[in-house]
Amino acid sequence: MSPREHAHAFDPKPVLDLIASIEADLQRLKGLVEQQVEKFDPANPHNKAPDGKLTEEGVECCYRMFDDGKSRYSVAQQMKISFAAATHRFNAWRKLGGSKRQRTLLG
Repeated sequence: MSPREHAHAFDPKPVLDLIASIEADLQRLKGLVEQQVEKFDPANPHNKAPDGKLTEEGVECCYRMFDDGKSRYSVAQQMKISFAAATHRFNAWRKLGGSKRQRTLLG
């Protein structure tokens, strides 16, 4: 085989193996992200402690709703908290940098 013919010899198997590996990694990543989306649920009972106060997850849920541009009224309704509590969380969210704040992982 001349050097020119050898340059055109192509074995697709390593490339196909790499694609299969990347696809498997993407499926795993998709599963992890979908779990996080499910945890972001304003009605999730884990958002409130037995005393009715918001848990860390509940606070983060409020913050993510503010990140998405939701109003304090909307957050109060969906989280089933008072407008005053939503206003308190909104002010805390702004002090943390608003939508530029560091997000925390949900439980």
